[in-house]
Amino acid sequence: MQLGGFRYQNNRERIKLRLVPVTLLRAGMKLGKKIYNENGMVLLSEGVELTSRLIERLGQVGIGYVYIEDAVTEDIVIPEMIHEQTRAAALQEIKKQFQGLSSYSVDHKHKYFGKSFYKVMESILDDIGGRQDTIIMLMDIGAADQDLYHHSLNVCLYSLVLGISNGYDNNQLMELGIGSLLHDIGKMKISPQVLYKPGKLTDEEYEHMKTHTVIGYKLLKDEPGIPLLSAHCALQHHERIDGSGYPHGWKKDQIHEYAKWIGLADSYDAMTASRIYKQALLPYEAMEVLYAGAGTLYEQRMLEAFRDCVAIYPLGLSVVLNTGEEGVVVRIHPKIPQRPVIRIVRDRDGQEVKAPYDVDLSVSLSVMITNTLGATAAPFGGVHVD
Repeated sequence: MQLGGFRYQNNRERIKLRLVPVTLLRAGMKLGKKIYNENGMVLLSEGVELTSRLIERLGQVGIGYVYIEDAVTEDIVIPEMIHEQTRAAALQEIKKQFQGLSSYSVDHKHKYFGKSFYKVMESILDDIGGRQDTIIMLMDIGAADQDLYHHSLNVCLYSLVLGISNGYDNNQLMELGIGSLLHDIGKMKISPQVLYKPGKLTDEEYEHMKTHTVIGYKLLKDEPGIPLLSAHCALQHHERIDGSGYPHGWKKDQIHEYAKWIGLADSYDAMTASRIYKQALLPYEAMEVLYAGAGTLYEQRMLEAFRDCVAIYPLGLSVVLNTGEEGVVVRIHPKIPQRPVIRIVRDRDGQEVKAPYDVDLSVSLSVMITNTLGATAAPFGGVHVD
C-alpha cells in the first residue's frame, strides 16, 4: 500500500476530532479524517478502526499526528485556509512547472511559466485575501514525508497571512505570494541525492545545496510575469539579519522585507513538516526555536507578528494546564491564538471529568498551558531548516 503524499480532506464541517500523536495511538481508535494520496485516492477513510499494523505503518512513513474521533470534542470546527479545489489545482501546477523546469538549463530564455503561477496566485488570494482573521494552522496533518511542492505551497500561505497582517495591498501580496511560492524553485537543479538526503550534509553537499538560491534567482529574474522582487525572494530567503545567512551574507536592511517573511515561513514549515527521518515539531516547539534567533537571525517585530498569526496550539491538541488539569484545544482566538479555549476532560487528580467544561485562557489569565500530551522530546533534535 503506497502511503506517500498523505493529506487530509479539509471541509468546514462540525466533526468529533482530537489531534493525537501516532506514538499515542491505540488499536481500536477510529480515524477522524479521510487520508488521501497525492493523486486524490482514498487510502484510509474516516471512521476506519485503527489496528496495530496500521498504526505501525503510519509511523513508518513519517506521520507524526492524526485526527481521531472523540465525542468530547464534537463541536470543533477545523477551518480551511484555502478551498480544497484551490489547493489541489495549485499543487498540480507547482508540480507540473517544477518538473518541467528540471529539464531546462539555468540560462534558458523561453520558459514562460510566469502566467501560470500568476493565475494560481489569483485563486489563492481570492480564497484568503479578504479574510482578516486568518490563523495559520498545521498545513498537512497526516502528510507523509512532505515534498517540495507541498512545502512551497505551505510557505506561500504562511507568507500571505503575514503580508495581510502587515497591511500589504494586492500588488504587494501578489509579489510576496509568487516569491514565496517559487522561493525554492532552484532546488530543481540540486542533486536528488543531496536534496533528499536524510542525514546531515557534508560540507561539500551543503555548499551545493546553498546554490539553489542563486539558481532560483537566475530562473526567475527574466521570466515574463514574474516580478523582479519575487525573483529576489528566491535569492534572499536564506539571508539572516546578523549576516550569517547565504548566498551573500547580507544584513538587516540589505535584505528585502519579503525575503525576511519568507525566511521565517520557510524555517517554520521545515520544522513542522513530517519527514520519514524526523518527527515534526508542534507549532509551539517550532516557535521556541525561531525565538531563539530573535535579534540575530530574525527581526523581533516579525517574530511577534508571526506568533500572533500562528495557532501554536492546534485545534484538538491535548494539553496539560498549570492547575494540573488536562484538556483539549477546542477554539482559537484570531487576535490571541496563544491563549485558546481548553475543554477540561481530566481533573488535577487525573480522573475523568463527568461533565467536561471550557476554560478560556484569554479570560482566565492565571491559567497556562504547561505541556502537551505526546509532544516531541527535544525541539532542536534532528531539525534541518536549510
